[in-house]
Amino acid sequence: MTVFGRRLPGMSSLILWGLLWEVVGRLGVTFFIPPLSEVLVTLFATIGTPAFTKALSETAYAFTMGVTSAIVIGVPVGILMGKNRLLDELLLPWVNIFLSAPLTALVPVLMVLFGFGMKSIIITTTLFAIWIIILNSRAGVMQINRSLIEMAHSFGASPIDAFVKIYFWAALPEILGGVRIGVIRAVKGVIIGQLLISIVGFGALFELYSANFLMSHFWAVLIVLFALAFTISEFLAFLERRVAYYAAKR
Repeated sequence: MTVFGRRLPGMSSLILWGLLWEVVGRLGVTFFIPPLSEVLVTLFATIGTPAFTKALSETAYAFTMGVTSAIVIGVPVGILMGKNRLLDELLLPWVNIFLSAPLTALVPVLMVLFGFGMKSIIITTTLFAIWIIILNSRAGVMQINRSLIEMAHSFGASPIDAFVKIYFWAALPEILGGVRIGVIRAVKGVIIGQLLISIVGFGALFELYSANFLMSHFWAVLIVLFALAFTISEFLAFLERRVAYYAAKR
């Protein structure tokens, strides 16, 4: 960030917003926004408690399983769509529909089909993440130079070899971009699942703290959730930059 021609450190904007948050909290404009200092004190007091540890483990499990399922299914499907026109025409309309549709409306259907347990939460998380992963994987394959594919065929590469050694690596920048956006969407999915399907994990803490007007506790858990999502997103963005040369080689 640049102010008056001077470049400030990368996280300076967060410091400014933190100061504004502290001022608004101290002025008592609304009970919903306590001072940031109070939230941080509550955060350090809450981390390590059995309730927080249990909520974190439940949320992390559902999130990890949902994102893993989205990647394992979404990347191969997206690559196959990019290399097979018939499959692309059959699946692309549905992918676009689910990507743009309000997936929260499907939660009651998932509850009827799979019950009120962790399985439905994982499936909800997967549905939030998978569609953008499919589209990005498809876009990456469609950018591949056809000469690479022709070279693979001329050297007798099997379909599996071409899939693993040509399509996947050439589409890797877009795949990582899709995974990064999918992870952000998965955070929404896991919290929605824990609030609407089964009140567990961070969803249970949000429900408890909001119902009892414990706003400093509420914001403390929200900060942890945002920090985890931001850390994962930045790590994937770093991987994107590291493999950006694959795009040039196409």
